[in-house]
Amino acid sequence: MNAPAVLVYTGPRCPFCDAAKRLLQKRGAPYREVRVDRDPQEFASMLERSGGRRSVPQIFIGAHHVGGFDELSELHRDGRLDALLASAACAPAAP
Repeated sequence: MNAPAVLVYTGPRCPFCDAAKRLLQKRGAPYREVRVDRDPQEFASMLERSGGRRSVPQIFIGAHHVGGFDELSELHRDGRLDALLASAACAPAAP
């Protein structure tokens, strides 16, 4: 089975992380969650991939860096999220 094309970097007690995961679940999008507080290497990977953004969540759909929950929610409101999720489902999974 392929790994999900959506990667969500999260942290502890993060309401924006929880909201992002709920929105992805509502859209039927499987995702892989990585808790950056548990692994310094994953935090470093998030920093590198996100261009230095330190806040969580940091969301990647395929190779596309969405940003945080606000950006994910904006994609959904604008009707662009489903198309991005569909195109990522055909692309290689996020590392």
